[in-house]
Amino acid sequence: MDTHTLYLLAAFVIGLIFGSFLNVCISRLPRRESIVSPRSRCPNCNHSIRWYDNIPLLSWILLRARCRDCKQSISWRYPLVELATGLWFAAIASHCLTLLALNPNIHSLEWHIHLALIGIGATALGFLLIGLIVMDWQTNLLPNTFTLWGIFIGFILVCVHAAFLAPAEDQVVLSNNHVQLTSVGSVVDTGNVFLTGPEHLIFGRITAICAAALVLLIIRWLYQALRHREGMGLGDVKLLAMIAAFLGFWPSILALFWGSLLASVYAVVLLARGRANSTSRLPFGSFLAAGGLIAALFGSKIIDAYTALLR
Repeated sequence: MDTHTLYLLAAFVIGLIFGSFLNVCISRLPRRESIVSPRSRCPNCNHSIRWYDNIPLLSWILLRARCRDCKQSISWRYPLVELATGLWFAAIASHCLTLLALNPNIHSLEWHIHLALIGIGATALGFLLIGLIVMDWQTNLLPNTFTLWGIFIGFILVCVHAAFLAPAEDQVVLSNNHVQLTSVGSVVDTGNVFLTGPEHLIFGRITAICAAALVLLIIRWLYQALRHREGMGLGDVKLLAMIAAFLGFWPSILALFWGSLLASVYAVVLLARGRANSTSRLPFGSFLAAGGLIAALFGSKIIDAYTALLR
């Protein structure tokens, strides 16, 4: 087995473990229960699950999707969440390995820290979004434990990235062709730094978080003004702000676009099958979180292609 495959397999196994923990969060957080204690139990017979019956994916297969004690069927949600998280971790590992292979001659500390932050940020975002997809779909709730803490984690990762920027990296310079700054007793500067790299990165991300939240707040207000009823909860606003905290403003808008598109397709299918009407409530947070996954994986390519199209 080559090293690349070994890394991907390790990432997949780690993802399965995190997926198992994510299932605990999905089951307990909407009910505001502790994710630490008590131990995992069968929801039917309340019997504690043995450690060997709690091995991600494998135990579900060996038990044939039934509780060892009461024989009650175990939901497909558990292995699907574990599998999705494992595949997400493997996909991010593959992306990081590809970036490493494309830049074999770069050995700076800043580059390796940047690559590590990409991996940590993407895996953390995927973990949160997969959990929110399931929680909103099942309960129409987007717990603050995921959204608000997600905003905090995403912003902290940006601050760490800012601390390790290379000299002059990401700074904003006022060109002499546009703005001339002078000081008493000095000549005209030809390149004045307007924002240093860390300032640009941190202030830009704060602006992105606030702007993304404001976009949905405006949409929410307009819907209430026109329809005289609430069409979107504040959980969706915090979710989009969380995506912006990890990815930035335009990727979050791309996530909103894809989320709206997926929700619209789903609504049309329900209407065509007679299973919904114009007042039916959809778990928009689930579709928005799915849009966030799309933006995290393909956002930069989509935005670059769209920008090139407009030139």
